[in-house]
Amino acid sequence: MSSDAPVVFIVDDDEGFRDALRRLMSSIGLAVQVFPTAQAFLTASRPDAPGCLVLDVRLPGLSGLDLQRELAAVDASLPIIFLTGYGDIPMSVRAMKAGAVEFLTKPFREQDLLDAIRHAIDRHRVVRAERRELVELRHRYDSLTPRERDVMAGVIAGLLNKQIAAELGTSEVTVKEQRGHVMHKMQAGSVAELVRTAARLGIVPAARRGDG
Repeated sequence: MSSDAPVVFIVDDDEGFRDALRRLMSSIGLAVQVFPTAQAFLTASRPDAPGCLVLDVRLPGLSGLDLQRELAAVDASLPIIFLTGYGDIPMSVRAMKAGAVEFLTKPFREQDLLDAIRHAIDRHRVVRAERRELVELRHRYDSLTPRERDVMAGVIAGLLNKQIAAELGTSEVTVKEQRGHVMHKMQAGSVAELVRTAARLGIVPAARRGDG
């Protein structure tokens, strides 16, 4: 079950540092889960909630950068804030290019970390909302019959009802009726909205006969 209450995950092999970060997060009302290794984080059951990962670069076993790659391989959207006491420019560039939202060198200002965490959580909320919306749009499209999908393809290609009817070998009245079903099922208030929805679903209008 998903929740909107954010969770901050902390992976660092320094127990004292983990406890300090836990207290800092708790002091501003954030839920926290801490892990001593990347492996422990990967095998743990995590809540379905917005949040971020505060991750030490140098860890026993899998490094922080290794964990970043592992998460990317499973399409994880969890934003990562890297921490290190041995940071250098190449490492920072590598982490940021791979999608990290921040790279802080120990010692750092607590406020800098808190600002990065707030930014990361906000970013994750947006990503989660977009993914939920995309799943809903996919469900709507899946509810269309094969013929309704054909009609939708014609609509987003800019065809008139009579042109769609000619393409499909049916009557204009039938196309008009099915077009209404498409707009209703896709919850589109206009053709422009239907086109935008199709683009989000990766549906590309087919070339019209005679084009090219």
